[in-house]
Amino acid sequence: MTSGVPLAPLLDDVAELARRVEMLSLPHVVALTKWVDTQAAFRALPYFDPLDGGADAFILILLEAPARHAMRPRFVSRDNPGPAQRNLQRFLAQAAVARARTVLWNTVPWLADEQAPPARLGVAAVRAGVAMLGDVLDLLPCLRVVVLAGRTASQAHAAIEARRPGLIVLEMPHPSPLSVCTAPTVAPQIVATLARAAQLAH
Repeated sequence: MTSGVPLAPLLDDVAELARRVEMLSLPHVVALTKWVDTQAAFRALPYFDPLDGGADAFILILLEAPARHAMRPRFVSRDNPGPAQRNLQRFLAQAAVARARTVLWNTVPWLADEQAPPARLGVAAVRAGVAMLGDVLDLLPCLRVVVLAGRTASQAHAAIEARRPGLIVLEMPHPSPLSVCTAPTVAPQIVATLARAAQLAH
């Protein structure tokens, strides 16, 4: 069962991408947008999706890292065309999680160099991403629940509890096809975790 809410267009559409860019100064995302812009001198980061809850979100879903894609600017979004994002969009709908209550981010958040060969996420990169996550948590005052998606995100568990002791932290498998296909129980587990996050965020 889904929430019945129409799905937004994919972010591989140029017109839709431009529309999201125009929304980056809306009140619920403007502080997050400014923070991303301040990081540009150090690392290129994707923007927070203005169709999500932004600073008003109650649930943070922490993923792994942005998929490699040449389109710029980029957003951390369930509407990205990658298979993991499509799965996540479907699972959120099945769990009836209201979009305005959620915000997405990545454990290692910076965009990959498209000219360089793909590389595994090393310990140093994960540590740096987790350290940066502290700034993100400070910009999400309404947050009640953090959902850690996958093993990489789970490494942020202790840092989140130290930074925001009152947050509820849940863990679930990553929504990538590689993860979901490991067992028939994985997809239901993801949906159940997301539904629990929505319940706990009330």
